[in-house]
Amino acid sequence: MTGLHDWPVSRRERARRRARRRRLRNFGILIFLGAMIYVVGLGEFVRSIPDGIADTARDTDAIVVLTGGSQRLVTGLKLLGEGRSHRLFVSGVNRDVELSELLTASGQDPASPPCCITLGHAADDTIGNAVETAQWVAGNDIHSVRLVTAAYHMPRSLMELKWQMPDVAFVPNPVYPAGFTRDDWWRHGSSRSLVVGEYHKYIGAWLRHAVTDLTRGLL
Repeated sequence: MTGLHDWPVSRRERARRRARRRRLRNFGILIFLGAMIYVVGLGEFVRSIPDGIADTARDTDAIVVLTGGSQRLVTGLKLLGEGRSHRLFVSGVNRDVELSELLTASGQDPASPPCCITLGHAADDTIGNAVETAQWVAGNDIHSVRLVTAAYHMPRSLMELKWQMPDVAFVPNPVYPAGFTRDDWWRHGSSRSLVVGEYHKYIGAWLRHAVTDLTRGLL
């Protein structure tokens, strides 16, 4: 014979199971939405990577090179030689490296250095690049900058630099390291690693600025 308390116990168990299924379903929906946001954001990030130099003719008050490969410095020196600007600032140079060594590594004659090159030794990362560039820009009456860095690094670099210098005009001048492919980046391991890694750093930078701006607004 069925006990008097069997039905209420069974009802409670069914309620717990339904609640468990709802939690699992909601968790699955959150995972799906998170994955969709991640993928859409990755697509938008890739589209923000420049596929060329949009403005090759505009002169600026300065050229800024963010170190990370000899191709960047070579490009900066070439732009300086072409007269795109009369000042070149190289950010993130190792403290033990002199200008003559950089020129030698870039295939330039260290005995005849171009005019008006300044080396920044304080930066260890992109945030540091932005901070030391902002300090140099403020001290030299700079209002426009042609920025030279790797194409995949350009979106985050511009974010950090514009956050430090909202009133300065930037002209992106991307370089494309050997082995990096933008259009079919997912097919190549090295490009895929660079893009995804840089996307994660971009998200981190965006969140950091968002939290900082929110905190400032509340104070």
